[in-house]
Amino acid sequence: MQPHQDSPTLNEDSPDLQIEQWEDPKEQVAPPIKDQERPPRDLNGRLSNYLRKTGMLEERLIEYCLRERTRTGAPLIQVILESSLVEPLPFLQKLAEILGLEFVNLSGQEIPVEVRTVLPTRILFQHQIIPLRDHHGVLVLATQDPFNIDMLDAVRLLCRKRIQLCLAQQEDILQCLRQYYGVGADTLDAMMAENRIDLDALEEDLDKKDLDEVDQEASVMKFVNQIIWEAYQDRATDIHLEPMENDLRIRYRVDGVLHQTPVPPHLKRFQPAIIARIKVMSNMDIAEKRLPQDGRINVRIKGEEIDVRVSTVPTVYGESVSLRLLTRSSVLLGLDMLGLAPRDRRVIEHLIRLPHGIMLVTGPTGSGKSTSLYAYLSTINSIDKRIITVEDPIEYELAGINQIQVRPEIDLTFAVGLRHILRQDPDVIMIGEIRDGETADIAIRAALTGHLVFSTLHTNDSAGAMTRLLDMGIEPFLVASSIEGIIAQRLVRRICPACREPIELDKNLLKRSGFPEDEIDDAVLYHGTGCEKCRKLGFRGRSAIFEILLMTDEVRKLVIERKDASSIKNLALTQGMRTLRDDGWRKMKEGITTLEEVLRVSQEDEDLTLI
Repeated sequence: MQPHQDSPTLNEDSPDLQIEQWEDPKEQVAPPIKDQERPPRDLNGRLSNYLRKTGMLEERLIEYCLRERTRTGAPLIQVILESSLVEPLPFLQKLAEILGLEFVNLSGQEIPVEVRTVLPTRILFQHQIIPLRDHHGVLVLATQDPFNIDMLDAVRLLCRKRIQLCLAQQEDILQCLRQYYGVGADTLDAMMAENRIDLDALEEDLDKKDLDEVDQEASVMKFVNQIIWEAYQDRATDIHLEPMENDLRIRYRVDGVLHQTPVPPHLKRFQPAIIARIKVMSNMDIAEKRLPQDGRINVRIKGEEIDVRVSTVPTVYGESVSLRLLTRSSVLLGLDMLGLAPRDRRVIEHLIRLPHGIMLVTGPTGSGKSTSLYAYLSTINSIDKRIITVEDPIEYELAGINQIQVRPEIDLTFAVGLRHILRQDPDVIMIGEIRDGETADIAIRAALTGHLVFSTLHTNDSAGAMTRLLDMGIEPFLVASSIEGIIAQRLVRRICPACREPIELDKNLLKRSGFPEDEIDDAVLYHGTGCEKCRKLGFRGRSAIFEILLMTDEVRKLVIERKDASSIKNLALTQGMRTLRDDGWRKMKEGITTLEEVLRVSQEDEDLTLI
């Protein structure tokens, strides 16, 4: 792009926007901005003229925005967009056209390394601008606010170049800053520039007081907060800080898949301070670096309580830290949120209203088992039922339900908690997880004495739960007589609705994958092409697929005979059970998820034929 001869610098002599030749700042002091010496109404008059030309704001709204700008001191564009008076994209495109500036889509923009270092990182984050290219001595900057005089002054004093502005959306600019400079780059830049922290001293053993003093100086606390805030904004469930030989890698798990987060190049230097800060926040021993430790942090983000479970393990290049983010706020969950097929919903509604028995939810870690259990409890929660849970941790707070937190350090385990719950006259009991034979034995005896018990188990499918209980030492007749139903589930990523479109797939592959052959020819399947809303991933959010095994008389007989899981599953299939892959096929046809997602989380014997 040729540098445009107009620049959004407000000059006294002309209502138009002029570009100025700038001399070396060492030889010349920046002249004062004449507009700042005028009465505000002169500047406001010209700004209102630009807004009027867009044709998107009524006169009364223009006056309101200018008053808010004067009252709060906030940038004019920020006032307009945060007030939701216009759609950001059309407004900025129209404004760029009026000012004679280019509007740029930053997606896919390649910024040369030499251009990225022209301005200090803290200035880029402070004013939310990003340099795009150096065009024959003219630095091209992307900004959302072309009227920000303070930004123009700061940029001109820090670089010896002429400035050419172009407009872009703020969220695109922030995404670009994270991509090229990394999370918390402005904080690290300030720490390095001020040089107020002795990094070598942080290798020594520190106590809590020492670290707090360092934090006040070096803003390590701010950087840790930025990591958690970025993860929360990205809907991440886990944060992993992994020391490498020359780097400190940070990865977020979003929708069940790990994504590496760009970090500043010098982050490795601050590794001891960052890890020590996290250990202090989670009440760990920061002097102990040889043994694994566990801790917790309670934070509040946008009024929402977040429980962060922290785990550290020693590795070759330092301590690796994992943070699990759990929302502790009160939420309203129901069966309609789980994405159940109509038939499956009717079956589950029958199971959760039984007077006694056990209903198990199975699946690997992170498959949404706890969320499903909360939905079941919320559905049957009423004034005439006493519901008590024992959990580790309590992920959702449910009104009207008595929830107990497991605390192994004081010997409050699942088994101990469950034994005492039985003396509390419960109607319904929820056990977070059956981990051992003792817990399983108490749960089964509770079901046989007239209680409805919900729990989870780590098995690959529903039939495997039977053999898992037998392996724990439970007698087959107890398993057969107490269990009423087993629900296996997995989470699949949902196709982003903003970029979803039909796709042609190999029909032979679909047939070999075990999908119904009589439905394949007429099915229309979808995928996500990737857009700004889903960050080019093609997915946004998750949904569950289910497999429900009911304990019929025939199934009970196989359990008593100690038959293997495959025999139980084959019998259940002849009785109408639908597998995880069958439910995944339903969600594929409805445009909810993709073939790759269903194959990723489900396992079938037919998979061997795909190799």
